[in-house]
Amino acid sequence: MERWLPQWVQDNPPLSDLAHLGVLLAVAFAVYWIVRVWLVWGIRRLVARSKATWDDALVDAKLFARLAHIPPALVIYHGIEWIPNLNDGLASLIQRVAVSLIVVVASTSLVAFLTAVNGVYESNPEYRRRPIKAYIQLVKIAIAVVTTIIVVSLLMDRSPWIFLSGLGAMTAVLLLVFRDTILSLVASIQIATNEMIHVGDWVEMPQAGVDGDVIEVALHTVKVQNWDKTISTIPTHKFIDESFKNWRGMSLSGGRRIKRSVCIDIRSVRFLTAEEIEKFGRWALLADYIAEKKAELERYDAESGGDARVEADIRRLTNIGTLRAYIVGYLRNHPKIHERDYTLMVRQLAPGPQGLPLELYCFSNDQEWTNYEAIQSDVFDHILAIVPEFGLRVFQSPTGHDVADLVSAAKLD
Repeated sequence: MERWLPQWVQDNPPLSDLAHLGVLLAVAFAVYWIVRVWLVWGIRRLVARSKATWDDALVDAKLFARLAHIPPALVIYHGIEWIPNLNDGLASLIQRVAVSLIVVVASTSLVAFLTAVNGVYESNPEYRRRPIKAYIQLVKIAIAVVTTIIVVSLLMDRSPWIFLSGLGAMTAVLLLVFRDTILSLVASIQIATNEMIHVGDWVEMPQAGVDGDVIEVALHTVKVQNWDKTISTIPTHKFIDESFKNWRGMSLSGGRRIKRSVCIDIRSVRFLTAEEIEKFGRWALLADYIAEKKAELERYDAESGGDARVEADIRRLTNIGTLRAYIVGYLRNHPKIHERDYTLMVRQLAPGPQGLPLELYCFSNDQEWTNYEAIQSDVFDHILAIVPEFGLRVFQSPTGHDVADLVSAAKLD
């Protein structure tokens, strides 16, 4: 190599060493350029033509681009021996730096490979049930720790066991530093084992302001996209330490619950007249109910021995009870409401300042949010409109319009 240098450079040892190092670096850069531009470019061309998806994940993770740094490091490691009269200490240091670079590149390449593995796994439907990102992140942390120990031991020219032996004395410090990581690791294992959270689940955690779909389950955090399109990031161990609601059971059940009340003005509750009983008996949804109830009440009144002329001694149909029967029939015949294998009832809740709550409890057969809300609204549109047919009134607190009517009526009087 010396014959390519001018004589005046050869006569100056420090300058000669710098010149040789410069040539070595130039050769290393040329090797890197050839590998990076030609070899990596060729691999990308082959991957682009391939129909497989796993090799695309390797390219996207920049695995081959990272591996391209190893050949120039090998050139420097072996080429340093060809430089004459180079100080042994400096040569040893350069070789240690080159080996350290190879170790770092190998570890980052392994990390890129793990990223590609996770990317391929995420395209599998099984990913929603058992995400592995948390475990891959844990392996990445272990790789980073091992790489750091090896690189430091190489640069200091000491055995890595010296650093490992000192870890025992640093256990307390490590536990403090990696506290969140340890908690998250335990939480991730529990979450995966018990299948508490899957990607795509609808979760609700009011204390954290979370209400939306899980989009990522990682080692340290769980990301949830709320319904307002904001993204909440919650520490993984919070799903073990605190309570939350997972709506997956609803999604898997095939039904979505409707539980809402209509408040009836208690002053409008009364018995039905004979004309109303006859009218409702002609309604398709009430014909069977009216016929059965009339037979039941007549039988009861006959057996009780009460005086039919005394209203308190006999049982009669009420408008509120008939409304309940009508709503049950309406729900059972609604094409969007589950009729079998799901609870369906209309019940009265305790009367209060807002009147008599009449609660509907049933399940729609469409779980999609907008469709579910449309079904629920359609049901209550009909109920609110049909209530006056039974001589009942929906309770509503007085509005400004009501007050104005009262004032106008008072003025007329």
